[in-house]
Amino acid sequence: MRSNLLLRTLCAALLVAASAVAASAQSTQVNGTVTLKQADGTTVPVAGAQIDIYRTDIKSEFHTKTDKKGKYIHAGLPFVGTYTIVVSAPGAAPTFLSKQRFTQDTARDFELRPGDGSRPTLEDTTKSAAAGGGGGGGTGGGAPAPHSESKEEKAAREAREKEIAEIEKKNAEITKSNEVVSRVFKAGNDALFANPPRLEEAISNYREGLAARPEEVALLTNLAEALRQRADSRYNASVKETSADAKLAAQNDAKKDWAESAELASKAVTLVKAAAPSGPNVNATAYEQNKKAAYSVRALALRRVVAKVDSTKAADAVAASQEYMEIEPDPAKKAKIRSETLQALFDGGAIEQATAEAQKVLAEDPDNPDANRVLGLALFSTGDKAKFQEAANYLQRYVDKAPDTDPLKQSAKESLDYLKTAENVKPEKTTPARPSRRRP
Repeated sequence: MRSNLLLRTLCAALLVAASAVAASAQSTQVNGTVTLKQADGTTVPVAGAQIDIYRTDIKSEFHTKTDKKGKYIHAGLPFVGTYTIVVSAPGAAPTFLSKQRFTQDTARDFELRPGDGSRPTLEDTTKSAAAGGGGGGGTGGGAPAPHSESKEEKAAREAREKEIAEIEKKNAEITKSNEVVSRVFKAGNDALFANPPRLEEAISNYREGLAARPEEVALLTNLAEALRQRADSRYNASVKETSADAKLAAQNDAKKDWAESAELASKAVTLVKAAAPSGPNVNATAYEQNKKAAYSVRALALRRVVAKVDSTKAADAVAASQEYMEIEPDPAKKAKIRSETLQALFDGGAIEQATAEAQKVLAEDPDNPDANRVLGLALFSTGDKAKFQEAANYLQRYVDKAPDTDPLKQSAKESLDYLKTAENVKPEKTTPARPSRRRP
């Protein structure tokens, strides 16, 4: 059975990817100049004026000060927020603006008048506005005087409000999907990696997550793995069924799970290939974990499909295994993938593909036991007596190399014994020549 270690490493990766969605929402800024109107009517810039920015639709606050020219700027404000700006400075009367949005026009200038230098809180401004007071004289005092909107202004305002509403709706959907995905992914993993796995529970949770976010790679991959495991379990259980109808029904259910597993994992691979592997908003570690898991699960699922469901998928299975081997650094794992692919092709009756792949392996490693066994059995299964000598040679080489603990050794020996006794074919003593690669 395949180890689930790779999928375990994916648990943290998805949460990083999910939380990054909301962070990509638009941001804005507010900027302007603060001046002080003097007794002679002239104005001068106010250095070091305190700018307190309060977001009022949800609780958060930001603070900055003016420079020596009286200018200020605060970037990184959430685009969809509603704000109150409070301006204060020593020797000046404070002022404020409430119900501000910075969707297009981000400039807010303030003109202070001499005063006590106090610094109001957000609560103070709320009380002042309720009492009908302003924040002092100047362009920033209290709410702006009302004026009649022109057609153009009304159209621009309505367009801004529509844009804001759409962004707020999208952010709300993102927040909700993040919550759902985080919850069901954890619940699904807890079930999938339990001992024994609770596969129905895992599958149910992953499906719920995909309903909220259909193109989440980690959910697609883990659902594919859970379905593959359920298919294996169903097929193994069918062997013990005494009723022919029950056995057929269980095997058909298994085949549906294997087919869906391969489809979901293939979709995950397609999404991984389309995604950017690096960038300012990309978690490179999570990307590589998702990629390796998706490639691995797809390769295994397609091997099952070829062996048990549809042998016409042989080329897809070979390609998927090859792509996985290209990113798998462990030589032992590469060898295991090749061996399992050869066996899947043979089990599914894809004899031509099994022969071709075994020949490729033997061209590089003539002593490879799995390739010798599969090629020998493939040649034998053709029923072509002209190929029996080659078949016996490869099978004998496998039997000589394979340990007695190999569960497939006995069936290979039986085939070899048949060739020796029934067909009077004796394996050649010489080492089989490397098979020539067929030209496409």
